[in-house]
Amino acid sequence: MFDGFRLAVFDGFRLAVTTLTVLPVRAARWDRPTAAVAMSLAPLVGAMLGVILAGVSEGLRALGSPALVAAAVTVAAGALLTRGLHLDGLADTVDALGSYRSGADALQIMKKPDIGPFGVAAIGLTLLIQSAALTEATALTVVTAWATGRLAITIACRRGVPPAREEGLGAMVASTVPLPVVLTAAALVAALATAATPDRPWQGPAAVAAASITVVLLLRHCVRRFGGITGDVLGAATESATTVTLVALTLSHGYA
Repeated sequence: MFDGFRLAVFDGFRLAVTTLTVLPVRAARWDRPTAAVAMSLAPLVGAMLGVILAGVSEGLRALGSPALVAAAVTVAAGALLTRGLHLDGLADTVDALGSYRSGADALQIMKKPDIGPFGVAAIGLTLLIQSAALTEATALTVVTAWATGRLAITIACRRGVPPAREEGLGAMVASTVPLPVVLTAAALVAALATAATPDRPWQGPAAVAAASITVVLLLRHCVRRFGGITGDVLGAATESATTVTLVALTLSHGYA
């Protein structure tokens, strides 16, 4: 039994890395039980990405790079490490929501290969805000923000949130993660966040809570408009949570 559990965790982790990063790891299994483990481990993959990006940011600063340049390169590296999939999902989701259409009509807009004005604005503003926030971010801030961004995926895949389509990534992962697992993942990320603001230990968990609430509200709106979640919605939730967390954590730099 233990070997079976260990294998399931290992397969789920490989699927999470394959789905959420460009790292050359192949998934051994692709089914809903494995997807449940993968989506549960998404915050761990986010923290791993955060460590890499924190290294990029701190390395550039150590070499004398201006803060804004280091921040912009870090954000660009984050997009490269995830194939830009989350940004693409953000753009498609915002385009569909901005169309004021619902159901199949909105889903059809999400499937179009082009990006509309709402999507372009969403990507541009998101990258701008993230880069600006990273000019004041510490290494732990970066790790926390990227972990919280992937916590959004765990939240979006909790049981009770339906898929919008019968096929695709959303259908595979929707409603796979039990609520106790979601709460445990959120508690672990919140604990990590306390280290990002040691002078104000409440601020880190508050940032994670703000990001999580943002995701829940976004999911509620998407379920109402689309009938459920899609892979694009997961991307939108990820970028939204990452951005909210960065902003909330860097507010500390405005204190006297």
